[in-house]
Amino acid sequence: MLEVDQLTKSFGGFKAVQSCSLSVKEGTITGLVGPNGAGKTTLFNLIAGAFQPTSGSIHFMGKDVTSLSSDKLFHRGLVRTFQIPHEFHRLTVLENLMLVPENQLGENLLANWLRSGQVRAQEELTRQKAWETLEFLELTHVADERAGNLSGGQKKLLELGRTMMTDAKLVLLDEPAAGVNRTLLRKLEEKIQILNKERGYTFMLIEHDMEMIEKLCDPVICMAEGSVLIAGSFAQVRSDKRVLEAYLGEVVGDAA
Repeated sequence: MLEVDQLTKSFGGFKAVQSCSLSVKEGTITGLVGPNGAGKTTLFNLIAGAFQPTSGSIHFMGKDVTSLSSDKLFHRGLVRTFQIPHEFHRLTVLENLMLVPENQLGENLLANWLRSGQVRAQEELTRQKAWETLEFLELTHVADERAGNLSGGQKKLLELGRTMMTDAKLVLLDEPAAGVNRTLLRKLEEKIQILNKERGYTFMLIEHDMEMIEKLCDPVICMAEGSVLIAGSFAQVRSDKRVLEAYLGEVVGDAA
């Protein structure tokens, strides 16, 4: 589904991502781990079209999307969330979801005058889909609450819900566990697994919570200094000496 080939991103003389190559297979939950400063978020920004690479290529669903912007990738089904949720904090939770679908007739002033019946019908379908999404996420009790008043975990669930309001094929999750209490984290994990196994979503997620990575992800990719160190099962990555060295900052040798 996703092929990243020799991707490099330089900021002045600093290479945040350097000759990075990896792939994501359809139907998987791929974990991306590594120490702070490894280049994980920069890589996400490149894949999602927020940054343009210095060199290298990105292919999504068999097509070269290296130069495409975030909005064009969104329309192709490549969607990302953020470590710090980007909700419209003054709108209700339900309204946040209803804003997501593209090509809504109600966004056209002329259509509101000449096609008001179609506008209302489409809006009702959008409202129904948003409500069903809230039911799935178990957030109906806060449907009319301003999104800015939600807890950190509820905001992460809302971010996930916004991806469900699109025709997402690949969802990039940036540290979904950050700022989430353990109870809501278990719920978030459950919803990601259901979306993957029962609804066909493919996920790639950055995460420092190794318990979450172990539970959800196969394969796991570890980055360090802008490049991929290893890709494999969680057990393979966890036991690799290069990974231990990257995290601990020291050479891990054999016992004497």
